[in-house]
Amino acid sequence: MNDSSASHNSTASAASATQSPAPTGEELAFYEKVREQAAQAAREVLAASHEKAGDIFVVGCSSSEVLGERIGTHTSMRVAPYLFDGIQSVLKPAGVFLAAQCCEHLNRAIVMERGCMERYDLEQVNAIPQPNHAGGAFGTIAYQRFDDPVLVEDIRHLAKAGMDIGDTLIGMHLRPVAVPLRISLSQIGSAHLVCARYRPKYVGGSRAIYDESLM
Repeated sequence: MNDSSASHNSTASAASATQSPAPTGEELAFYEKVREQAAQAAREVLAASHEKAGDIFVVGCSSSEVLGERIGTHTSMRVAPYLFDGIQSVLKPAGVFLAAQCCEHLNRAIVMERGCMERYDLEQVNAIPQPNHAGGAFGTIAYQRFDDPVLVEDIRHLAKAGMDIGDTLIGMHLRPVAVPLRISLSQIGSAHLVCARYRPKYVGGSRAIYDESLM
């Protein structure tokens, strides 16, 4: 991690450290369940989408909705790390890049690793996600946890799969044609879960023969 990222992470960590008191046993059990659900969902989407190392997987997540509250009203820096860790436990070993969507106050900008930005020749923008200002808890945690985080405003529809946890609207980042995925989970915590993958466009009309493995 470079010095700039370390400085940013220290600032964000200091802000999150003010939350107290410690979670109860019941709360911890809920957080662990959420982590397991996030990992399971990511695993199923990854399998169904056939993403490979170097591909982008976009996640939009409302920590408020996960807790059963209306989006944007109860941002939680407690539950967000469990969601992030669950998803990354699946994507990182597969070499798939997580693109963490920020809230609408940052125009749904994306937090990602610098290596992903450079691989896809994306443009970095200047903002540090914050949980109660602009960014949201999930984007803030991603900025803290990534090795070398950057913020990009637009990933040019390059995500080949994704998860929308709490109706945050990730469609602007998905590659056409986006296909809805039905997996075994319909919720993470109390949040509605919508998943999607990409498929190549069909061309050629009624006389064409298609590769079923790409459908």
